[in-house]
Amino acid sequence: MTHAAASPDTAPPSFAVLRNGDALRPAFAGPVVAIGNFDGVHRGHRAVIAIAVERARALGRPALAVTFEPHPRAFFRPDEPIFRLTPEPMKLKRLSETGLDGAAVLAFDAALAAKDAESFVADILVGRLGVSMVVAGYDFHFGKGRGGSPLFLREAGARHGFAVEIVPPLLDEGAQVSSSVIRAALAQGRVEQAAHMLGAPFEIAAEVIHGDKRGRDLGYPTANMRLDPAVTLAHGIYAVTVEIDGVRHKGVASFGRRPTFDDGAPRLETFVFDYAGDLYGRTLTVAFHAWLRPELKFDGIDALVAQMDIDSANARAALAGA
Repeated sequence: MTHAAASPDTAPPSFAVLRNGDALRPAFAGPVVAIGNFDGVHRGHRAVIAIAVERARALGRPALAVTFEPHPRAFFRPDEPIFRLTPEPMKLKRLSETGLDGAAVLAFDAALAAKDAESFVADILVGRLGVSMVVAGYDFHFGKGRGGSPLFLREAGARHGFAVEIVPPLLDEGAQVSSSVIRAALAQGRVEQAAHMLGAPFEIAAEVIHGDKRGRDLGYPTANMRLDPAVTLAHGIYAVTVEIDGVRHKGVASFGRRPTFDDGAPRLETFVFDYAGDLYGRTLTVAFHAWLRPELKFDGIDALVAQMDIDSANARAALAGA
């Protein structure tokens, strides 16, 4: 899955990542943990994390995220790929920016899926992590058959001697901020709405591959990226920024099947403004700032190039304040 595997995002060295089998470091004894899938690390997730960090600082304890990889839905429904807002490397990078001291990444496999809620608490939260407090969202469920509810977690905390805080949903103009709502917005091209819920523009990282070089002949050389088929971003033209060597460059991107030419597999093609370097084989991060128009089929090359000129001008205007 190119979208996930090619992402360059990694957590900084000061942010510890613990995986199954890793010993808990002495510095992380008695942590306050925020627990969840955290796909997107959106504003709702950040509300949970912020409380965990605040409580940890008040108690003089470390603050950790407890999260799962792969996404549980990928385990239970492998034939129905899920559009990951933040594949694991990008998710860890986002988590590292929240004030957390680290993340415990639990492998979501058959053994974990079979573990009931009480065993999850006793074996992982208490036995492996020795938590002093758990902070979770109002809808977090865990354990076999999702048997562990927020109420169960409170009761388990009372039995095992750790505090529990459940965070209510974050509402945005009356609507709940959630990963599924963000995915639905992106599927309709509403990248501005998605950015508002995410707290930052939606980003995709992937390797630049060789295309048919057609854009170069048209005066618009593009960086071509093949994305994970699970990405359900709406096909169309977007105003974007592209990170190259730590510098953000403005550009315009097309995501779709290129109906004027071959109507092939979906591909992201990005024209980076005022940049002439060789990008083949490099992994770039593209951030989506504005939807410009849907993907269209043109009668000929002249009509297509004329529209590309308009798209570039519109993208520059949309990105004027970026």
